[in-house]
Amino acid sequence: MNRYTCTVEWARGAADFLDGRYPRAHAWLFDGGAVVPASSSPHSVRVPLSDPAAVDPEEALVAAVSSCHMLWFLSLAAAQGLVVDSYHDAAEGRMGAFADGHVGIVEVLLRPQVVVSGGKDADDAAIDALHDAAHARCNIAHSLRGEVRVQGSWRHA
Repeated sequence: MNRYTCTVEWARGAADFLDGRYPRAHAWLFDGGAVVPASSSPHSVRVPLSDPAAVDPEEALVAAVSSCHMLWFLSLAAAQGLVVDSYHDAAEGRMGAFADGHVGIVEVLLRPQVVVSGGKDADDAAIDALHDAAHARCNIAHSLRGEVRVQGSWRHA
């Protein structure tokens, strides 16, 4: 079974910890060398204790679902002979309460806008089928308790 890792680093610095006024900014370090500035969401912890310019875990979860779906969509489209020129997704996650009372991301809405230019002829049914197949293969989406939905659009170049 594959393993995926990320190192998370945070340091308090000179801030007092017990009064809760410590910084939430931290870094995600990935095995390929990428370093991503991260922080708690300003929705959860007020600025300046959160860094609104950094990526928060909720945003990262939504981005991971969107990226996984896109990568499968592109792979499946290529395998079927459909040329995709661009893919843009304004994905959104919604926080709420589950039936058991726990709060979490209860829904991720993907809104991919796909531009195709050649190869196999595309129509609504073909694009919808590709989105369905991509969703069925996205392990990230299937790792979540909440529903992951796709509301895509597409157009020819």
